[in-house]
Amino acid sequence: MQQDLIAGYLTKARAKLRVARELGKQHAWDDAVSRAYYAAFHAAQAVLLAEGHQAETHRGLLTLFSLALVKTGKFEKKWGKFLANLKDDREAGDYEALSYVDEQTASRALAEAEEFVEEVEKFLGQRNR
Repeated sequence: MQQDLIAGYLTKARAKLRVARELGKQHAWDDAVSRAYYAAFHAAQAVLLAEGHQAETHRGLLTLFSLALVKTGKFEKKWGKFLANLKDDREAGDYEALSYVDEQTASRALAEAEEFVEEVEKFLGQRNR
């Protein structure tokens, strides 16, 4: 059952990346960033679950990722920074009336989300060998 849930999170992460790319093509920067964040969010949920943790909130996800995966040396610091950047950009795009999210921000967010998902998949693949 746990493996099914982990696989489900990864499937959802990949789906969010596809949608983020499409929204970027439509110049919907705020929404592209939001979907990019959720791709990383679901990938982080997958790897945390694989390590025996589950986050209840977005802030909790960042904290758990940092404590359980970055501070233990399983993931480099940059992955925690990517996750935090994506969360901040998503919140700006979703909640700010005058959002700073532009094409450059959206492109960076999508690249970070794609790299993050790939790193999680790589980690989980090595872990399951």
